Amino acid sequence: MKDFKGQPTTPNSASGDHSTIGAYELGADAELHPILPGVIEALSDGIAIARIVGTSGPLLYVNSAFERLTGYERDEVIGKDCRYLQGNERDQAEVVRIREAIKCAEPVDVTLRNYRRDGSLFWNALSLRPISVGGELFYFGILRDVSAIRETEIALERAANVDQSTGCLNRQSFMIAAEDLVARQVGPVLILKLDAIGFHDINAGYGFDVGDALLFEIGRRLRTTGAALVARMGANEFALMFEGADETSGSVLIERVVTSLSLDFIVPGASVPLRFAIGYAVGEPGTSAVSLVRSAGAALQAAKLDPLSGPRRFRETDAEEARRRVRMTHELKAALDNDEIVYHFQPQIDLTTGRCVGAEALVRWNHPLFGSQLPGRFIHAAEQTGMILNLGERGLAAVAAFARCVNAGRDRQLRFSINTSATEFLHRDMAEVVDRILGESSADPRWFTLELTESMLLNDTPGVLDAFRRLRRLGVGLSVDDFGTGYSSLRLLETFPMTEIKIDRSFVGELPSSESKMVIVRAVIDLGRALGLTVVAEGIETEAQRALLAEMGCPIGQGYLFGRPCDGESFVKNLGSQ
Repeated sequence: MKDFKGQPTTPNSASGDHSTIGAYELGADAELHPILPGVIEALSDGIAIARIVGTSGPLLYVNSAFERLTGYERDEVIGKDCRYLQGNERDQAEVVRIREAIKCAEPVDVTLRNYRRDGSLFWNALSLRPISVGGELFYFGILRDVSAIRETEIALERAANVDQSTGCLNRQSFMIAAEDLVARQVGPVLILKLDAIGFHDINAGYGFDVGDALLFEIGRRLRTTGAALVARMGANEFALMFEGADETSGSVLIERVVTSLSLDFIVPGASVPLRFAIGYAVGEPGTSAVSLVRSAGAALQAAKLDPLSGPRRFRETDAEEARRRVRMTHELKAALDNDEIVYHFQPQIDLTTGRCVGAEALVRWNHPLFGSQLPGRFIHAAEQTGMILNLGERGLAAVAAFARCVNAGRDRQLRFSINTSATEFLHRDMAEVVDRILGESSADPRWFTLELTESMLLNDTPGVLDAFRRLRRLGVGLSVDDFGTGYSSLRLLETFPMTEIKIDRSFVGELPSSESKMVIVRAVIDLGRALGLTVVAEGIETEAQRALLAEMGCPIGQGYLFGRPCDGESFVKNLGSQ
């Protein structure tokens, strides 16, 4: 009887429940003995046989395919334990499985990282089978290079679990990993969510390539904070999970995150300072990850409303507010479907002649339970949920149709003002929307003025400024609402193609008794006249206020003195009585 090298060997009897190997005991199949060495040498898979001695397994035999696969010559490895193939990665979980299997003389199949003689990595699909011969334990190993398959699997796994723009986990993988970590925790955990404020301005002003570079850098910085998990949850929103975060350490962790994001972001083509809204929640063992993420999200939404207040820890009122927004979204959608959103009209009067020259269209919600609701009760929720886009478009169409009916046959046609939201300009092509709606209603664009807040005019991104200019080319007017109460700047009137400024009621109300208010109002009227802008004074309630404004040269006034906001039918009836 010969071994795999063709050398004589002494037959041994098999013992135990394990298989015997031909080189040691062929039994009834002795006629195969002459061809077995050639067959094994011809195999494309690497073959190795080792004798188990204590905790070591020196190799007795390797075939040619083993040499080709590993780069080691046969005489270099015989007598050595094949653990050398593991390089410095002997802490792989698969190595532990191999060690346990050998200890119990059991078969094992693993795929692990191995290293060739030249140091290059390959993925080894290794099958080990125990063989007992003459009371000694041997292992027969089959090695197969599955690097291409494993690398494809890794790439697919990464694509399924990792956000490609940032290298962070994606939402789904974060939730799965967070649930697993929370289930294993014996102490509190902290989940933090953050949002880059005004990130859409970055994409609009610098381009999406700079935006993507910023997202990557945000993710990189967050991964240096020591968080157990970091994920991009969508758009410019990220989530982090910290383990073992009690009251004291939680504050330290939050400060670490804030510090990591505090420096300007240097990316190709730009140096950008970013501000972040942060919300977080701390949960004790037994709290679900889904609940914590939801709570951190509610705190984040609250932090967005007051971004200067800093990171916000979850409060129960945040959850109540989140539920209210959900209800409001549902109710607003139903309100639009049921035509519950209507407009009331407050006349605007020529202060010299007393003639009505136009009206401001003011949105109202005819709630089936609570009656007529002012915009302060629902506009903010509509902006937060995106319903403002539907509400604004439907409202503009309704006002356009009303204006066409009112102006039909009039010698002096009325001009209608309608309030617009920054969200409408930032999230769609407002000029295209207005042009389409006015075209569908056959309404003259010169009949309409869009009222904009001063804070909105601070957003002088190229897209918004272009929309303003296109609206002016259509003939639609642009008005600065509540002028003087926000971030008033002469630069706004210089930069934007405005046609009108509205003096806020807070200045008008104290006109007869406040010298300073009179100086300010007179200055605004003179400024408007010098720039060729129409000036409208809001909140006129007394004849004394009207007289003062007319004396100062203010051309148009609006307020309870001339009429309260009323529905369209009443407005038309009042026009007829003039």
